[in-house]
Amino acid sequence: MTPAGGAGTGADSERLGWPKRFLVRLLHVYFAINRGMTLGVRAACFDEAGRIFLVRHTYVPGWHMPGGGVERGETAIEALLKEMREEGNLEPVDAPALFHVYFNARISRRDHVLLYRVNVRQTMVRPADREIAEAGFFHFDALPEGVTQATRRRIAELRGEISPGHHW
Repeated sequence: MTPAGGAGTGADSERLGWPKRFLVRLLHVYFAINRGMTLGVRAACFDEAGRIFLVRHTYVPGWHMPGGGVERGETAIEALLKEMREEGNLEPVDAPALFHVYFNARISRRDHVLLYRVNVRQTMVRPADREIAEAGFFHFDALPEGVTQATRRRIAELRGEISPGHHW
């Protein structure tokens, strides 16, 4: 077992008998309950003109960068690309770059958000539906009314106007 409480490689667990495999699994469940955290991703998506893509959801106020939760069995990049596709019909022009990791205590005492910077192209305009009320690219000096304070802080960090904070 690793010092952090995780099991070793798959070959290591195959060498363990079923009682030890059961104990390792039980410890994983215990750690998930006691030390578990939720993980989300957000994408600061920029088009070739340097505009940032923002969305306004139907179920929460304000304008935000596209994003969502990382599901079990999904990598952060897979979740990021899925959210970009679903919320904006966006695809990356190059590899997403991790910008910063934030603690989001507004959601829970265990939520973290990975913010990626991504150069994108839009395959087609994102129409409104039950999840997304509006979406579009905006110049920094012409952001829509209602951009959340957290989104404004992230934009200022991305532009180098302020240092990245550690809380969303």
